[in-house]
Amino acid sequence: MLGIIFSLIALPYSQDALEPVISQETIEFHYGKHLQTYVDNLNKLVAGTEFEAMPLEEIVSKSQGGIFNNAGQILNHNLYFMQFSPVAAENHTPKGAILDAINRDFGSFDAFKAEFEQKGTTLFGSGWVWLSADKDGKLVITQETNANNPVTKGLKPLLTMDVWEHAYYIDYRNRRAAHLQALWQIINWDEINRRYTE
Repeated sequence: MLGIIFSLIALPYSQDALEPVISQETIEFHYGKHLQTYVDNLNKLVAGTEFEAMPLEEIVSKSQGGIFNNAGQILNHNLYFMQFSPVAAENHTPKGAILDAINRDFGSFDAFKAEFEQKGTTLFGSGWVWLSADKDGKLVITQETNANNPVTKGLKPLLTMDVWEHAYYIDYRNRRAAHLQALWQIINWDEINRRYTE
């Protein structure tokens, strides 16, 4: 019988806590079905291989094909779901080191948001838009297709928006730009700052 190597992350909020930005129905499908499928697939694919003892970041850096796709999607979704907090929370404005870095590298928070949304809106097909830091702490925005993650470029991923249609189609239909604009209301900047400074 197949052992459980990887498991579905536990959300730090209830499945309806991100409404109206992300509906409970979207969470049920996106987290409960899509992410669970990637976890199940990866457990089957890595069993008995060199990858079963590796952390996700290492698998993504070293694998290809089906193992890479499923590991990449787990890593991407884990970072995505863990960066949110309920709409009523008070941590949706960046401060501290991450705000200083945004102002330094993009000129202002508004300029950063505009570039981030533009990169997310113009990414063709399925994928992710990322804010990451290089080895010197400089911030960069990248577009990553399919299951790709900035770790494959030697970057530290900090914040992401999922532009696969399953992330937003229930709530926003084909209005990807509206989805991206709404997500700022639930970004937990304390978590993004922790990722940047750790």
